[in-house]
Amino acid sequence: MRHLIQSVYFSLLSIPFLGALVLAGETQQNIDFERTEIRDTCAQYDPQKRPMYGDLHVHTSYSFDSYLSSQRNDPSDAYRYAKGETIYLPNADGVSDIPAKITRPLDFASITDHAEFLGEINLCSSDASSVAYWWPHCVMMRSDNIWIQLLAANWMTRLGGQLEAEPQRSFVCNLGDCDVAHIGAWQSIQDAAEAHYDRSSECQFTSFVGYEYTDAKSQKNMHRNVIFRNEHVTERAISIYDTGTGNFPKLWEMLRSECIEGDDNCDVLIIPHNPNLSGGLMFRDPQNQKEIDERLFFEPVVELIQHKGASECRFNKLRGVGLYTEDELCDFEQIDADNLNMLGSVHGKRRTERANIVPLEDFARRNMVRNVLKDGLEIQREKGTNPFKMGFIGSTDTHSATAGATEEGGYVGHLGKRDAEYRNVQDHFFSNPGGLAVVWAEENSRDAIFNGIRRKETYATSGARPMVRFFAGENLDDDLCTSADGIKRAYEQGVAMGSNVFGVAQTKRMRFMVSAQKDAGTAQYRGTDLQRLQVIKGWIDSDGLTHERVIDVVGDANNGATVDPYTCQPMGAGSAQLCTVWEDPTFDPQQDAFYYVRVLENPSSRWSTLHCQAAGVNPVSPKCTSQAEEANRVAEEKGAVGDVYNNCCIDEKNMPFYSPVIQERAWTSPIWYQYEG
Repeated sequence: MRHLIQSVYFSLLSIPFLGALVLAGETQQNIDFERTEIRDTCAQYDPQKRPMYGDLHVHTSYSFDSYLSSQRNDPSDAYRYAKGETIYLPNADGVSDIPAKITRPLDFASITDHAEFLGEINLCSSDASSVAYWWPHCVMMRSDNIWIQLLAANWMTRLGGQLEAEPQRSFVCNLGDCDVAHIGAWQSIQDAAEAHYDRSSECQFTSFVGYEYTDAKSQKNMHRNVIFRNEHVTERAISIYDTGTGNFPKLWEMLRSECIEGDDNCDVLIIPHNPNLSGGLMFRDPQNQKEIDERLFFEPVVELIQHKGASECRFNKLRGVGLYTEDELCDFEQIDADNLNMLGSVHGKRRTERANIVPLEDFARRNMVRNVLKDGLEIQREKGTNPFKMGFIGSTDTHSATAGATEEGGYVGHLGKRDAEYRNVQDHFFSNPGGLAVVWAEENSRDAIFNGIRRKETYATSGARPMVRFFAGENLDDDLCTSADGIKRAYEQGVAMGSNVFGVAQTKRMRFMVSAQKDAGTAQYRGTDLQRLQVIKGWIDSDGLTHERVIDVVGDANNGATVDPYTCQPMGAGSAQLCTVWEDPTFDPQQDAFYYVRVLENPSSRWSTLHCQAAGVNPVSPKCTSQAEEANRVAEEKGAVGDVYNNCCIDEKNMPFYSPVIQERAWTSPIWYQYEG
């Protein structure tokens, strides 16, 4: 079975497994994926697949940076939140009295606490009778004073090899057994996933056992989320203490040894953290063929957006210049810096120069995924294989256990005390609520969703929940958008997002079905109409030069929709559904290319605009400054220190990326065209 899986994945053909092990309780369904676990058959099964909305990047009190922010919700609490229950978050003073509840439950989630320090946090927080519990660093971590918390955080990041020094184990490991404590915490993570996984035929919620591998030398983010297919996992959560820093191929090697080859029932994939803060290190040139093969096997998708920004592409609207792009819509949720120091603001001031803006000329090309995709075409021409065939997902990277908390309205922050209440506008103004991972799957089960991620039939959203389809093929029918069996025929006549199309010189054309339905929304937060659907094409010419092009294929950029500056409500109509069968007029069968779809909603208010308005500060009012002064006075009476609300009055005309009004969006996984001549 293992050899079958590898041969299919290494062939780079995005096809589902055929044939399945019939387990206890399985009916004779013609399922298109392999069953690897014993569970009831899902009553709701759709061979044309359904979109499953989830979050695969969630931190709880088991993560050092969550615990250090007075956040005490654990993995079980995070799953309860994802399923629609209320949890309580710390306020700006660290008291857990803020109720938080998602407006719509998720279909799936994974708790991805940092593998590093799982044992140390366990020792520092669980047993007050132990000597380890009273180690000074542990005492600092339990403090409610923000400066002591930040000192403890700096201590942890140094120990974790995220600054100048190599990784070191904490002295607390001499006072208690960090290995035993690590395994205990890892088992608790598994227990929570099992307790909240719906194995009944109702299939209402799916949990995945996972963790985050936290490599960030010099705060350049090479983090990766490790997601296991089922309950069969490695004995430990492999960390940089096992691999060393700057050595993610060692992670692949160890997971292959301990999971893929070490246990016939174990399967795993890895999702690179959104790379905008990686300083160009996330997607290096492959050093050998083995590195290419392992990346393709283990890392089928990349996280395109989360609360630390978006990584599709980058455009500085002040200068009218992009990072190897002319796409003006690439100014969306961009972060000034290129490293994790962007989080280093306290009481309204940046506390490190490394959090300052990085000029476009110094911003790493491969921090942006579209550039990575183009470079993959170059590497394929040189080495014969494209190492960067990745689908897209989004997630939150919440550190408050709030899986899937992506609504702009009612956003409660993602960093515990550090961005609670007024601190969100004060210190994390340029962060955002994050995105969602959407997977097309036949049913809501681990095997179906995991298989969907593996074949890259996924898309990322900036937080909304539109339903997006994308197919490609030489002979797609014109009437796919209007026929009752259009999706069935699209699967028969072409391939879905995340797949490959192979062509020869006689290939005459390339056609695409592009479809989106608006987010239906909720009673509290209604969905926003769609504005337009775009196809983004990247290709390599006969001289080996890469290019890109953005094409509006359906919808209207000039539909007149806007936002009422005084009520923050959307104005004007868009579309509830957009669909077309589009043919690329510039298609050249001898040019390798990729295509993906970007879905744009009508304009809506950014979370920060809604927070400012709630405090009585209107970002577009001529009285904004005086309103901010009054709001600051009120905040100071409640304990705030420093300027809080003057960020609300930032003039977007002076900012390269920020705007009080945004367009929520979605991005499908690419479809790759490859010439076989």
